[in-house]
Amino acid sequence: MYLQATGGLFTNGFFMIAMLAVLVFTMILPQRKRSKQQKAFMSSLTKGQRVVTASGILGIVDKVEDNVISLNVGNKTYIQVTKNAISKELTDAIYPAKTDA
Repeated sequence: MYLQATGGLFTNGFFMIAMLAVLVFTMILPQRKRSKQQKAFMSSLTKGQRVVTASGILGIVDKVEDNVISLNVGNKTYIQVTKNAISKELTDAIYPAKTDA
């Protein structure tokens, strides 16, 4: 009986570690990759770039200051948003990249 109990404990521990590894590879690592891509995108914002904010506002970058972006959203209508409010480039929002399925 004692051998079966330790074998069961070893098996349960192995499955817990395997589940943790699956969690890391399916959720945590892809999230880190997306976060790095978003930070790189935010730091590469330039004047004239068409972007979408997180709330869905479409605009053209007019001025880039430290953490504040001025967006032209219409006929000489400007709004100021923080850099982290910019979600993605407009072409990525309308025409998402195709993924291999």
